[in-house]
Amino acid sequence: MKIEPLPPTERTLPAMLARGAERWGARPLLVFGSQVWSHRDLPRLAVKRAAALRAAGIGHGDRVAVMCSNRIELIETFVACGVIGAALVPINTASMGPQIGYLLRDSAARLLVVEGGFATRLATSDLEGAALGMIWVIGDAAVGNAAIDGIACKVFPPLADFADRDDPPAGGSEYAPTVLPADILAILYTSGTTGPAKGVLCSHAQFHWWGVHSAEVLGVGAVDVLCTTLPLFHINALNTFAQASLAGCRVAFEPRFSASAFWATMKGREATVVYLLGAMVPILLAQPASAAERGHLVRIGLGPGVPASAAATFRARTGVPLLEGYGSTETNFVIASAPDRSRPGCMGWLRPGFAARVVDANDVELPAGTAGELLLRADEPLAFSSGYFGKPEATALARRNGWFHTGDRVVRDVDGYFRFVDRLKDAIRRRGENISSYEVEQVLQGHPAVASVAVYPVRSELAEDEVMAALVARPGETLEPTELARFCATRLPYFAIPRFIEIVADLPRTENGKVQKYKLRERGVTAHSWD
Repeated sequence: MKIEPLPPTERTLPAMLARGAERWGARPLLVFGSQVWSHRDLPRLAVKRAAALRAAGIGHGDRVAVMCSNRIELIETFVACGVIGAALVPINTASMGPQIGYLLRDSAARLLVVEGGFATRLATSDLEGAALGMIWVIGDAAVGNAAIDGIACKVFPPLADFADRDDPPAGGSEYAPTVLPADILAILYTSGTTGPAKGVLCSHAQFHWWGVHSAEVLGVGAVDVLCTTLPLFHINALNTFAQASLAGCRVAFEPRFSASAFWATMKGREATVVYLLGAMVPILLAQPASAAERGHLVRIGLGPGVPASAAATFRARTGVPLLEGYGSTETNFVIASAPDRSRPGCMGWLRPGFAARVVDANDVELPAGTAGELLLRADEPLAFSSGYFGKPEATALARRNGWFHTGDRVVRDVDGYFRFVDRLKDAIRRRGENISSYEVEQVLQGHPAVASVAVYPVRSELAEDEVMAALVARPGETLEPTELARFCATRLPYFAIPRFIEIVADLPRTENGKVQKYKLRERGVTAHSWD
């Protein structure tokens, strides 16, 4: 189905909501458990929550951090930020104290919305230097009436407190006249490669284009029901909201992925489109075959990074074709396959509206069939991100010579099909999460018995990365892998904790002392590695 983009001046979240209210009315849009909001409901919800943000002193250009699971409060805050021109800063719910503190300081967020169960992590977050003036706590009145590190807390304000606010007009975006397509809607932190995580500046227009392109690839229409178990702090799940808003359908957000309950959940939601990541498919296939795998309405799924053999087995067992593709937080849905036009192990073809090159280290284009770095460019302004928050040098480096440098190594075949090879950047992707080896190294380097450390990816049985660390002990000290893993558990997200640990006498280095990680990657897991 063709999704018509909005006019250039209306590519904002408020305009999308107003258009949906006018065109789709009482049709369901968002489903969270038993909670259902229609296309008409959401603009009203946004205005009331925006009033709460304004009462807390949040205005145009401010940042609002949110750390919570897949709950309506996250979407409420997101759309409210969109109405007043503020930017949402979602925080991965697996983040521990040091990461939370860094994200709050780096984004200069003025307000933090945090689910009560995660609030205790703030005690080790080092909030000194953060711009926070207020913390709103979801679902925990005790925490919500206290103070954390000297910062006042209150319970997430109920919408009933703002029930007297005027509803927005149904036919336009006049209730948010100062919001422009280039304004930043969200700052999504993506893992750093040689340093801390960087905040990707995602504009209203980029969010609009994510919805347009993704809905077109999946053929999303008004009769569809989208369902995702992926977290709303990533672009993948946020993007499903954009698809549903533009296409006039509904999206159900589930709290978490459960392999045993997956198909029953899809049947219960009447889902027609599902969203999976590479490792999720082998996990689903590891479940015993059952009638539930066919007792559903799902017609298609998005499954980037799924091993070719697993995708074929998945379709044979479930009847659901999985589309491959390529898109990053910094770009958009630029490369995609199709149900009737796919090739095992390949990402697909370049989509209309984008340009791509495969180049060598000097940005010289390489012939078809030769592996090189993927560079991307969008025809439409603002279809890609606006850079990295507060990091102009990193932005310039990624956008040099007029192209976005993905850091990914690919091959373009003679017929235009793109095949992913590996990553040039020193990043690790595990369980659908990007992991900064630098951040893991910084935590391990803080262990009193560690002299030096290198963290790098090794392949797992699920056709993705596993985290491995090689460590050198300080003189006179002994390193114990189990204790090191426990040390990481309170300081890193669970997915970033090294699965493999190897204690070595020294790390391979260049003449000037730089660690040669490629040698470690090539060596991989050995008989001496702790698993």
